Amino acid sequence: MKVLAGGGAAVSGPVLRKLQGFGRLEEADTAALALVEAGTRLVPAGTDLIREGDRPEGMIAVTEGFACRYKLRENGARQIMAYLVPGDVCDLDNGALNRMDHTVGTLSTCRVARIMPETARELRQHPALARGLRKAALIDEATLREWLMNIGRRSAVERLAHLFCELLVRLRAVGLTSGNSYELPITQLDLADTTGMTSVHVNRSLGELKREGLIERKSKRLTLCDPARLAEVAEFRPDYLHREEPFSA
Repeated sequence: MKVLAGGGAAVSGPVLRKLQGFGRLEEADTAALALVEAGTRLVPAGTDLIREGDRPEGMIAVTEGFACRYKLRENGARQIMAYLVPGDVCDLDNGALNRMDHTVGTLSTCRVARIMPETARELRQHPALARGLRKAALIDEATLREWLMNIGRRSAVERLAHLFCELLVRLRAVGLTSGNSYELPITQLDLADTTGMTSVHVNRSLGELKREGLIERKSKRLTLCDPARLAEVAEFRPDYLHREEPFSA
């Protein structure tokens, strides 16, 4: 297998943990994923991994940090359409496209692996991995639909509450939570570009969630103080994430 590496050391395996959540993996499957996760490189925040208009080449796996899919208007306004968190593999089917229709960039310092097309083809020859990657891609589509509902039909406070509940489930699935707390290494501007609000409105809405005793944010760490009530505020139901464990405190 050939993986475009940047000299990074092997990491703890969030891609493996994510795909294991979708079904049993054989030893050969885990060995194949270990090669991918060993071939990572460190990328600074604010780096475009692939730009709109570029020709797709393979897949991108995130093993540390937060990245995103986004589009820019001509005036520079940005809309973030998806978060890529540790364990996520994006662009499963982009090889069928001539050009990217959006940009993938880092929101924080990230560790990523670029999985070259020949390696991607080899991964798909493992039935369990192929099923896991396909399920992950379908969940990405379901998540996008939920984000559209968020922007179109939820209030400012509800949008943030729903996003925070979702991230708890997604990060818990790869072992990156401590109780109801997790690292959220993104800015208020990032949250604004995610939820379709201004940074001032995000700040006001975060303040409301804090005053209600629902969240606490210290530096880059977010704690959901009352996850059940936060989920009730957001009408959050994790079915679209297709995780067996229920969302609970």
